[in-house]
Amino acid sequence: MVKFSKELEAQLIPEWKDAFVNYWQLKKHVKKIKLFRKNRQPPPELNQDFCRSIFNPIRFIAMKLSTKLLSSNNNTEIIQVRVFFERLDGELNKVNQFYKTKESEFLERGEILKKQLQILVDLKRILSDRRRKPNAGILPCSWSSSPCNSDLSESPTEMNDISKEISPTDEVIAALERNGVNFINSASSRAMTKKGKPKMAMRIDIPATTPTRTIQAVTSMLWEDLVINNPKKEAPGDFINRKKIQCAEKMIRSAFVELYRGLGLLKTYSSSLNMVAFTKILKKFDKVSNQQASASYLKAVKRSHFISSDKVVRLMDEVESIFTKHFANNDRKKAMKFLRPQKQRDSHMVTFFVGLFTGCLVSLFSVYIILAHLSGIFSPSTETAYMETVYPVFSVFALLSLHLFLYGCNLFMWKNARINDNFIFEFAPNTALKYRDAFLICTTFMTSVVGAMVIHLLLRIGGFSPTHVDSIPGILLLIFIALLLCPLDIFYRPTRFCFLRIIRNIICSPFYKVLMVDFFMADQLTSQIPLLRHLESTACYFLAGSFKTHEYATCKNGKLYRQLAYVISFLPYYWRAMQCARRWFDENDLNHLANMGKYVSAMVAAGARLTYATKSNHLWFSVVLVTSVVATVYQLYWDFVRDWGLLNPNSKNPWLRDDLILKNKSIYYLSIALNVVLRVAWIESIMRFRIDPVQTHLLDFFLASLEVIRRGHWNFYRLENEHLNNVGKFRAVKTVPLPFRETDSEG
Repeated sequence: MVKFSKELEAQLIPEWKDAFVNYWQLKKHVKKIKLFRKNRQPPPELNQDFCRSIFNPIRFIAMKLSTKLLSSNNNTEIIQVRVFFERLDGELNKVNQFYKTKESEFLERGEILKKQLQILVDLKRILSDRRRKPNAGILPCSWSSSPCNSDLSESPTEMNDISKEISPTDEVIAALERNGVNFINSASSRAMTKKGKPKMAMRIDIPATTPTRTIQAVTSMLWEDLVINNPKKEAPGDFINRKKIQCAEKMIRSAFVELYRGLGLLKTYSSSLNMVAFTKILKKFDKVSNQQASASYLKAVKRSHFISSDKVVRLMDEVESIFTKHFANNDRKKAMKFLRPQKQRDSHMVTFFVGLFTGCLVSLFSVYIILAHLSGIFSPSTETAYMETVYPVFSVFALLSLHLFLYGCNLFMWKNARINDNFIFEFAPNTALKYRDAFLICTTFMTSVVGAMVIHLLLRIGGFSPTHVDSIPGILLLIFIALLLCPLDIFYRPTRFCFLRIIRNIICSPFYKVLMVDFFMADQLTSQIPLLRHLESTACYFLAGSFKTHEYATCKNGKLYRQLAYVISFLPYYWRAMQCARRWFDENDLNHLANMGKYVSAMVAAGARLTYATKSNHLWFSVVLVTSVVATVYQLYWDFVRDWGLLNPNSKNPWLRDDLILKNKSIYYLSIALNVVLRVAWIESIMRFRIDPVQTHLLDFFLASLEVIRRGHWNFYRLENEHLNNVGKFRAVKTVPLPFRETDSEG
């Protein structure tokens, strides 16, 4: 049977951990009372005929002392019991206050969402009426796209003064105006405005999350500046259209989902965990103290607000009804799929296949080593052709598999440390990758790759045509690209499509809104520049037909190839810098510009090292040394202080931070030292420890692997710091921006 303390630790909401009953501290108080009662000795029993003994005075003194000792022990026990109940009262008050705060937040959010939904419904009625009666209503006829950040207060068409009959659209507009939404030149707004401008208007604010919306938002901002300077001009596209309404509907739907999730967490917080914790600890106290205090105290607990209030439950029922009616076409089953997505369970079959593929991988790799040794594939006569053919493609898969393996280790560590990575990355819990899945993908990749290497080697030994044999690595690469893009629901399609969507966002930086998962993935790419260079070599090798002619110098000696080397080495840093620029634009935080400087310095250092590889003189050696040292110091500072939140001289944990998830502090100091060592691996590029082509390739692969390992090591502490920031702010649900907001107009 699982102990309740472990069950509580496994089920509590990580971001609200400090707001839960401190069951472990209360348990320590109960143990103190138990140990005290156990160690307390009963008073010595005096013989009734002690007056006849010569030891009467001594026994009398002993009786007096034991009586005083018993009285002292009783007082100590009373104090300990009092301390226990004071601590219990403090925990009850803490839970009550937190529950009240969160309850009021969710109730307020619910009221705002209901107003937002009512505005949405009314606007949809306006659009529907406009489609039926083109000449009725105040909205323009245009259905084309418009900037997402435009006023909902739009210029109307001329009203028909002859007709005195009120249309259904006019009724809706009147209802909107009663809710605070005013339209320019409508009857009621003309009575409240000066110079035809409303005192209060409503805007549709759709976040600029896509390139089109970003360009439109920037254009709208520039146009607004022109309008301010020239009020006679009207902004382009100032009208409500179906596209805007669809965007607004999606935002409100997501907000209702997050509200329902938050209400569910608060319900779990109150009844499922904290109430049980109070019950368990009071039963332990009764058992230890031989008292019956739990019954009366539990009555007080049940009368507390976090148990007696039913506002959360009623709001959950209301949200279910609203969501079913407005977003699920009155299909409750469909609504529940959105509101209560089923979590994906770890499958034991996945573990079985991981073990199976691992065994196959070890066997195939052993076979490959034996065949390579027997065939003399690494002899001076054949090593160049083999390394130029096989090394780039198989290095791509090896580095990718290593990264996936480390990501699986990250997922395993995050799970054990109770770090909510799905919430941080905004992954759907029912489709998010588990650590077993990451290990399965990794072992499948490497088993396929090593199997292809064995087949390639066997065909070379068998005397098959080198042209056909050397096309095997390219065929393998095409197969994996086709599998990545496959639209069929096989081999983790949600994960594959999510990966492609993130890569798209990175490539199109800064036009897409930057989320945590976007810049996290972009940081991974900065550690995979060797992989991208290998892809460049592979593409040139096959597109230039070198696998047929076996003229391997065709690519490396080409001017375009060397120029592309600079572009590929710069791209990950450029993408990351553009993400920082976009975040500065969105959040107006200068720290993002400072972060962008880090990636610019890395670009300069990478360019200097590439140039030094072809121009080995003292000038470029000095340039490489200076730029690399500056970039490394910049990166180390950002790693430790910004990304990991460490090196705080005022912390209670010297030079770390106040809150640590790992209990052993020495791990953090070792991690700092390891990160420093792996950050300076670039020294090899200027020392040039190279002997022959094979050893050169192997050394390059080893250094690339070290950088991937450093990144996997960095990942854990980066997410640990992000998780602790969420815990500090009790942030367990995502705040979805809402489309409609009031704006003051000068009248």
